[in-house]
This record gives sequence, C-alpha cells and structure tokens, in this order.
Amino acid sequence: MSVFFICVSILSFCLKTHPNMRVPVIRNITVRTSPPSANPNATSTHAWTLDKTHTYPHDVFFYIECVCNAWFTFEITVRFIASPKKSEFACGAVNLIDFTATLSFYIDLALQRFASHLENADILEFFSIIRIMRLFKLTRHSAGLKILIQTFKASAGELILLVFFLVLGIVIFASLVYYAERIQYNPTNDFNSIPLGLWWALVTMTTVGYGDMVPKTYAGMFVGALCALAGVLTISLPVPVIVSNFAMFYSHTQARAKLPKKRRRVMPVEQIRGHVMRSHVPMRAEGPPPARRINALKQNIPKDFLGGARTGNEEHDIPLVFKRFSWDMREFCLKEYSSLF
Repeated sequence: MSVFFICVSILSFCLKTHPNMRVPVIRNITVRTSPPSANPNATSTHAWTLDKTHTYPHDVFFYIECVCNAWFTFEITVRFIASPKKSEFACGAVNLIDFTATLSFYIDLALQRFASHLENADILEFFSIIRIMRLFKLTRHSAGLKILIQTFKASAGELILLVFFLVLGIVIFASLVYYAERIQYNPTNDFNSIPLGLWWALVTMTTVGYGDMVPKTYAGMFVGALCALAGVLTISLPVPVIVSNFAMFYSHTQARAKLPKKRRRVMPVEQIRGHVMRSHVPMRAEGPPPARRINALKQNIPKDFLGGARTGNEEHDIPLVFKRFSWDMREFCLKEYSSLF
C-alpha cells in the first residue's frame, strides 16, 4: 500500500506541472466609462479576463496530495509508536526523508493562503521537490536497490578517489584551455574566464559534450582532445572495482535466497529432563524426546570422536566430551544437534 501511494504522489507531483493540466488565472479588471474629472459619479464596469501567462494546478491534484500525505502521516505515526527504539527510528535516513517530505506538504499548505502576499512564492514551491526523495523509501521493498546502496557504501573509497581526480583534471584543463584560446587571434572566443572553462572541462571529461562552448584554435582543440582522453581514463579506472562489489553483493543475495528457511520446532514440555538422562534404562528411538536425541547423537557422531572416549553402557552411551560440560551446556548441545533431525 505504501508503494502505491508513493507512486501516485510522485506521478501527481510531475503531472501538475504540465501545461495541459493547469488552469489559467481569472483576473478581475475594472473599466471606467468616463474620466473621473468629467463625471465623478460615473459608474465603473468589471470585466473578467483569462491570464494564460499565470496558471495554477488543477484542484484534483490538491485532493490527491491530501489523501497521499494523510496516508504518509498515518504510516509514520504508527511506525514511530510501534518502534521499540525511538532514537534509532528518528535517526534513520529514510525516516528523516519521509518526515521532511511530509512536513514540506503541510508547510506548503499553510503558506498557500499567504502566497498572494509573498513576492517570491515560486521560490518556496521549489522546496516541494523534497517530496520526490520519497523514492528512497522503495529500498525497503526492493532487494536490487538495497544491493546498489550497499555497493556504493563498499565502494566509497573508490568513488571519493574518482571525484578527486575529476576535480583535479577539471581545474587543470579549464586553465589550459583558457590560455590556449588566447594565444591565437580568436574574435569568437567562448572562454572569457577560467570559471567558464570549468563547465566546459566537466562536460568534456564526463563525455557529455553539450556543444555550447567549443575551442576554435588549434591549441584549444589539442587541449580539448587531451581533456576527453583523460576523462575516459579517469572514469573507467574505478569502474571494475565497483562492478566487482556489485557482483559480490548480488551473488551473496542470490545464495541467501536459495537457502532453505529454518523451521522452528515446538518441542513438548519435559518436566523430568535430568532423571531421564541419568537413568540406566536402555533408551530406544521410539522413547521420549531425550531418548530420541541421544540415539540420534549416537548414530551421527563418529565412533572415533575424541579418540573413542565415550561413557555409558553399550546401548546408552554418549561422547565423553559432554561429561566435561555443565548440565546446562550438555542440554544446549543436545538441543542444537537434535534440531537437525
């Protein structure tokens, strides 16, 4: 249910920005039939016009957001109450994102009545983009996203090294292309400063290449070629390590999924546990639970266990190693071993 409301909320957030999903603002314009100086008692007329330059989302999206955020509020409240450790719940990254996204809706709802008096109301609407971060909640329901997050955590060192070399290369090539374009006469020079060259170097090293800034001199083209080659080498070097970590976590997850689920057996109450273990009556496989455990132990432990040192009679013997343990430890070992059968 939570996944459904997350998808509906994100879809509503995106669709309400489409021009066909918005309603033009209706403005009231007052028109006077004559100048006020000529006739002070002249009546004014009102005209309604559609201002298509200013629009607002349809009311349906508001109701959808109200329903979705009501569910999110109910969910986070119940999860907080049911959480055994409130401090760990409050410090969780996904819980903080959920709380911040839900709180942003109520803040936006409270500011809507004051939006007409605010000059920068559009800037306040920018903070509603926090609601998109609810997509991180899907990590609870997707094993693939969990693997991806664990991969990034395990590859944090390689990613930091990648960013370091990228920043180093961006600064170096931005400076080189700035001075390379100034060596020859170039009236259409796009690199008027090194900060503009930083944008070009970033786009070139990441092999994106928007084409908004292009070197036009031979020296600038040579620097651009070196920048592209350095970007390919810098990005490709840490990739095998990240892929290896992803493959390791993925194979581990697949192996755990193939393991049989552990069955918890409910054993009958044993009131005279010690008396049965100490008695000299021969035990059979069809006897009480302690007898079945010891018989299973006799059949599955090798005869040369600890050099063949055993205790008890011929039909009712156990390895001598259990005699060295306390009674509680022997009972624990018997329970753990007999749970396999």
